[in-house]
Amino acid sequence: MEVILLEKIANLGELGQVVKVKDGYARNFLIPQGKAKRATEENRKAFESRRAELEKAQATALAKAQERAAKLNGLTLQITQKAGPDGRLFGSVTNYDIVEALGKQGHEVERAQIRMPQGPLKQVGAFPIEIALHTDVDATITVSVLGEQ
Repeated sequence: MEVILLEKIANLGELGQVVKVKDGYARNFLIPQGKAKRATEENRKAFESRRAELEKAQATALAKAQERAAKLNGLTLQITQKAGPDGRLFGSVTNYDIVEALGKQGHEVERAQIRMPQGPLKQVGAFPIEIALHTDVDATITVSVLGEQ
């Protein structure tokens, strides 16, 4: 299915680009989320009339994300979990725990924005964590996991 992108999407395309994607991806994710429209002649004309408005909205979202990234970069979170004598945690520190700790410090972040490529943290120590605030903006924070007996 061909769709017109209404915003920049990582690994797919830029605003206004017509891309071919699988039908399920378009019907179940892109179109319901408002990220794309079917690439019909009618929708192409409607998009061209709204292009300036959409570009302005995207620029505003990018500026907000950069502002939030400036506040988050270099931030250190301390999360305490029960751990054994060898430094292994009995549970793990997940993106949910990181969102809660950031929320307590006044930073609103969604769970899906936290990138943990190695999975949940299961060891005591300091770990760099990426937060994807926008397709072009990432912030790096340090999560310090402390063990308690």
